This record gives sequence, structure tokens and C-alpha cells, in this order.
Amino acid sequence: MSRLSPYWLWIVLSLPAFGMAYEIATSTNPRIVHILLHPTGEFSARFLIIAMLATPLCMLFKGWRGPRWLRKNRRYFGVAAFAYAALHTVFYIYDAATIERMLQQLPRLYIWTGWAAFAIFIPLAVTSMDYFVRKMGPAWKTLQRWTYPAAVLTLVHWAALHDWRDPTAAIVHFTPLALLEAYRIWYWYLRPSRMSPA
Repeated sequence: MSRLSPYWLWIVLSLPAFGMAYEIATSTNPRIVHILLHPTGEFSARFLIIAMLATPLCMLFKGWRGPRWLRKNRRYFGVAAFAYAALHTVFYIYDAATIERMLQQLPRLYIWTGWAAFAIFIPLAVTSMDYFVRKMGPAWKTLQRWTYPAAVLTLVHWAALHDWRDPTAAIVHFTPLALLEAYRIWYWYLRPSRMSPA
């Protein structure tokens, strides 16, 4: 599978944002930003999950072109995840309206985990360009491993909304990633040795 032109891929990844922009431009509902707050966060989580699925899928389905294509393009999905997280943050700030209200909400689990995940996303997104991959060398991969705690924080942020009354959507979205990462750990560290007896 040939690598999809970044321009076409960016268009595809931007489609949800285009839809939201159209809704904001045409809606007469004064709470439209509040309504779109959750979808921006959900798309951020989805693109993050897709980016993280690349490596375990390549391990599980060796030789399949789809996972290989995903691994080659995963940085685009990662940057898209950050872009929707940034939009989610902007919508939250707009919806909160005042700094006082944001500070009052900060101790809540679903709020501070969201801020912590976003803080981790910032250096990951900034260093996503090829220039930083070459410049940082092995340190780039070390930095990118922070994706895992960011993903855990994102899961908690999503699941803890509304006092954990309905974490189903978050669990459904993250379960495939959790299972594939468990397979990855088993493959590298726990599977029986394949060395033949002497």
C-alpha cells in the first residue's frame, strides 16, 4: 500500500473539524460550543488510539499492508489527536467563561487528568517533525513513550466525566488498544522461548 499523500490524509483527518466549524457557523443555539466540547475530545482520543495501534497491529498481522501503512502515517494521526485536544481545550475555556470557574473545577479528577494529558501532548506534538526525529536521535523515542501515560490520563479523563456514571464509551474505545498492548507485552517479555533444545 503506497503512502497516502499527506495533503489528502490531512483533509480526511480534518473532516470532523470542518463539520464542527459548519455547525458553529450555522447554529442558532447559544450552547453550541458546549455541545461540541465532548466530540472534540472524543475525536482526539480516537486518533490517539489509532496512532498507538500501529505497532501492535504490525506485530499481530505480520506482512499485512494495512498495519504497515498505519505505522508509516501514525505521526499524522498523533498530530491530529493533539489538534483536536487543543480545540477541546479552547472550547472548554470558552465554555467555562472565567478563570475562577476553571480553578474551582481543577481539583476534579476528570478536569486535572485532562489538563495533564494535554500538557504531555504539547512536547510530543512539537517534536513530531522529521527535523526533531533526526536532531534528538534515541531521545526522540524516549520522549514519545510519554504517549502511554497520556493515553491513561485521557482514558480516566473521559471515563470520569459525570462522576463515572457512564464510562462505557471510554472503555469501549480503549479496550482494543489495551488488549493489543497486552499482546505486545506478552510477545516481548512473557511468551515461552522458541529456542530449540541443544
